[in-house]
Amino acid sequence: MNIKFATSFVTAMLILLATALPTAASGDTLANAREATAIYNDPAAAVAGGYDLLTDAADLACIDQPGSGAMGVHYVKGALVQSGTIDAARPQALVYEVQSNGQVRLGALEYVVLQSTWDATHSGPPTLFGQNFMLSPAGNRFGLPAFYSLHAWIWKHNPKGTFEPWNPQVHCASQGAGAEANDQASAAPEIASMDAPFACPIPATDTATGMDRESPSAQ
Repeated sequence: MNIKFATSFVTAMLILLATALPTAASGDTLANAREATAIYNDPAAAVAGGYDLLTDAADLACIDQPGSGAMGVHYVKGALVQSGTIDAARPQALVYEVQSNGQVRLGALEYVVLQSTWDATHSGPPTLFGQNFMLSPAGNRFGLPAFYSLHAWIWKHNPKGTFEPWNPQVHCASQGAGAEANDQASAAPEIASMDAPFACPIPATDTATGMDRESPSAQ
């Protein structure tokens, strides 16, 4: 009887572990991130969820890098940036591609944490999906303090790689010589007209200077 009881107990424990462990381990998978962010394929849901339009220091909304491709239009949730935590299901930014018809389509997720916040409690850069975040130093095009970031192109194929920041298949068609600074935002009326541009509440005078990995000059 004791042997049978012990065997039943061990079997029950194994079943519990088999059902509990995958849930804990699957939180940082691309599949989990895709499932959690599917709702944001509707840009109105992003705005309702607290994501605001981010423009760079030149007031450009569509972010590109000539010769490398583009990222697109970023919508950022300030509370998640401030949290200093990385969660696959809660990206700090949603990156939308502006299509030729003026509609926007979710292309990538971006995970962001300020370097000063992260380095205060960690000895190395953050990682997610088995990838190291890249560091954008102070003086970046967004006028933000130094920050770590990782892009995940889970809603649009990136031929350069899922975690590369620039996608050669994404373009900022309305951006060019003589273009008005806000043309990119007006090209996406579904989201740009819903809220004011995001402004980081932390001043861009971050003093962190350590750099673990070189980032693209435009980021």
